[in-house]
Formats: sequence, structure tokens, C-alpha cells
Amino acid sequence: MADIEYFYSAHSSYTYLGSGRLMEIARANNCNIVHRPIDLDKVSDITGPGPTGGRTPERRAYFYGREIERWSQFRDVPFMDGRPSHHDKDMTLPNSMLIAGVLQGINVDQLAHCMLQGHWRDNADLTDRPTLEAMAKSAGVDAEPLLAAAVSPQVQAAYNQNTEEAIRRSVFGSPTYFVDGDMFFGQDRLEMVEQALSEPFQGTWPRV
Repeated sequence: MADIEYFYSAHSSYTYLGSGRLMEIARANNCNIVHRPIDLDKVSDITGPGPTGGRTPERRAYFYGREIERWSQFRDVPFMDGRPSHHDKDMTLPNSMLIAGVLQGINVDQLAHCMLQGHWRDNADLTDRPTLEAMAKSAGVDAEPLLAAAVSPQVQAAYNQNTEEAIRRSVFGSPTYFVDGDMFFGQDRLEMVEQALSEPFQGTWPRV
């Protein structure tokens, strides 16, 4: 059974929408989620549509408003009204905390979900250490060794490697999933991800 490679940032709205469903799919198919947190701003600047502030107000209202409302209802995922107060802060610490967990052999599925949920449901500040400690506790994880390692050269090198690999593999947003090298962008492709675990799609990726 293939693993699911999971490129994302801990503050991504659409990653949150798919987080619970992703874990359901992984459990049902007895496969692992390989967490690859990335610097989403850097990835988007190179491979994606660029800064969200450069989009028209109508497009932002649709993509970050109406679409989220519908998917929230469809996936039964609770969302706060409006945009999180701390959304534009540097997300290096929470992303690096997750990478530290991966490197320490910890299953960070639930911790990642708690971060996403806290940010988009409860307006949590993911750059605040006490907040991250509380999230880790709720996920059954000891926060102290993860936060200590998050700033280490080893973890920062892994964070940069994830980001550079995402760029190399044409990832252009969060979340992006890979099954046996086949790329699926967006949580609305999760049902395709589930199918690919047992019955790969015809054709190949990347295109030559």
C-alpha cells in the first residue's frame, strides 16, 4: 500500500477543510501520511498564482469566502467568521514543530489537525508557544522536545528541503498530495487520492 505524501502549511484554510477526511482515508486504507510542511509563501511565489492580495476582491470573496462556506458545510468542518487575526504571521515555528515530530518518529497527524483547527475555528495564534504547547497536549504529544528541536539546524534544513522539493515537483498550493508520484492538488481531490491508493489512474505525472 502506498503512502500519502502531504505538502502543506499549518495555517492553510483548504488544508484544514481536508484534514479530517485525509486521516479517515489513511486509516481506512492502512497507509501512512508523510507530512511535508512547507514555506507556502515561497512556494506560491515561484510556482503558484502569487500573493492572494493581488487577486480581485471578487475572486477573494469567492475562493476564500463562498467556497469555504460550502466545503465547510459539505465536510462538516466548523469555521470561524472571517479571517484569523494572526494569519499573516511567519509560520516557520508551527511548520518546524511538525517536522521536528516527524524526525523524532512521532505520529503528527493529530497535532497537525489541532493546529489547523485551532487557527481556523478558534482564531488561535500558531506563532505563540503556549498555544502550541496546549495544542500538543490536546493531541497527546509532548511539546517541549518538539519546540526545542524546531529551531535546530537539522529541522530548518528539512523545512528548506521540503520547500525546495515542493517547488521542484511543481507543487503550487496547500494542500497537495502525492500517491506513487501522482500529484493531487487541493482537498477537493481527496476522493481521487483514496481511489489512487487501490486503483491508480491511467497516465503519468509529471508530463515530459
